[in-house]
Amino acid sequence: MTADLTPTISIRRPFADEAYAVRRLAYLDSRRPLRGDVLVAFVDAEPLAAMSLADGSVVADPFRHTSEVVELLRLRRAGGLRARLAA
Repeated sequence: MTADLTPTISIRRPFADEAYAVRRLAYLDSRRPLRGDVLVAFVDAEPLAAMSLADGSVVADPFRHTSEVVELLRLRRAGGLRARLAA
């Protein structure tokens, strides 16, 4: 039997009790905390990066490879912006 090594990635707004995770990412990244609505990229339920929906600024865990999930956050934000503009 082989183990499934494919990570589970989810991109969503954090729940109220997960706000600390966004602040922790900012602290690790030596950045100011994001303000307003944000999206968070979770990999195997661990928050690795977050993006402001207002201005696209990003905080990410500098000790992990995050470029791919940051790109997913950018794509998700862009899709949401296009949907709002089309409405």
